[in-house]
Amino acid sequence: MAKPKTDPNYKVIAENRRARYDYAIEDDLECGIMLEGSEVKSLREGGSNIAESYASVDDGELWLVNGYIAPYKQAKQFKHEERRRRKLLVSRKELARLWAATNRKGMTLVPLVMYFNHRGMVKLKIGIAKGKKNHDKRDTEAKRDWGRQKARLLRHGE
Repeated sequence: MAKPKTDPNYKVIAENRRARYDYAIEDDLECGIMLEGSEVKSLREGGSNIAESYASVDDGELWLVNGYIAPYKQAKQFKHEERRRRKLLVSRKELARLWAATNRKGMTLVPLVMYFNHRGMVKLKIGIAKGKKNHDKRDTEAKRDWGRQKARLLRHGE
């Protein structure tokens, strides 16, 4: 029997696990990100954080704001700024849709996961989200707890 192929290039770099708790994510979108060489090498070592970051549309361009990429130790002359704004690459049609969602509907663009795709390129998945209120968060938690309890009951046959 053949063993299923795993993609050697695909690797999750950073994940924003809190985003699904704080926001109701209605849609998501994969986009490219413009990086410097030392940033890519640092990401290969696994030093990044997108938990406190967000995306915004400014002057007809999409930007990742406050995303952290650790400094690369071997970069002597060409070091990068750790928390600089990084341009995100999307089509004009997608950019217009994101602009409409943020400005007209009051949505937020939340980075969900940063990863290397099957070609070894850095990609960022952005969620188009609406902020949850505290009672929404409690409802979500109650549903999750009930799901766990239901699975436990079905497993034990009670």
